Amino acid sequence: MNNKIEQIIGEIEDYIESCKYQSFSNTKIIVNKDELEDLLSELRRKTPDEIKRYQRMISNKEAILADAQAKADAIIAQAEVQTTELISEHQIMQQAYAQANEVVMLATNQAQEIIDNATADANNIRLGAIQYTDNVLKSLEDIIGHAIETTKARSDNLISSLQGCYDIVISNRSELAPDGGSPDGLSQEQESNPRQELQVTEI
Repeated sequence: MNNKIEQIIGEIEDYIESCKYQSFSNTKIIVNKDELEDLLSELRRKTPDEIKRYQRMISNKEAILADAQAKADAIIAQAEVQTTELISEHQIMQQAYAQANEVVMLATNQAQEIIDNATADANNIRLGAIQYTDNVLKSLEDIIGHAIETTKARSDNLISSLQGCYDIVISNRSELAPDGGSPDGLSQEQESNPRQELQVTEI
């Protein structure tokens, strides 16, 4: 089952796919700011919990190694006990030494194998958790970047549209003025002063 972050990212992707394109564009879409902010807020709320979960997985490396070391120590201790029991018999002392050395060597090899396997498993868990967390953050980076580009494009279009309307209003007022005057009583010199460009502050 997918984790909660993947589920929310999927919902954001589905939402973006469902948005309508802007007029005369096949790359820019119209998004509902509130809906997108709700999805991003939910993603922001879930991300720390997921990262903490994978941090706990990484910290399990020490527990795995400690367990492996305990098993190795137990095997070596058991081998030493067997060695002591074997050499306690004087009649078979030489044989006991040979068997004891063999047991200790076998136990040492088994202990080293357990430690090596545990180390490899712990490293794989750590690398997998880091890679997954990086993938999640990369997806979040792409989504936020796309949202920023879309919002900037809409703001640019709004400024252009308002500037056009502003120019039309000025032109219409000039046409209404009798004898080149101004409808509101301003002098022709005042009317001819350069007008200020319409400014819209992007939020």
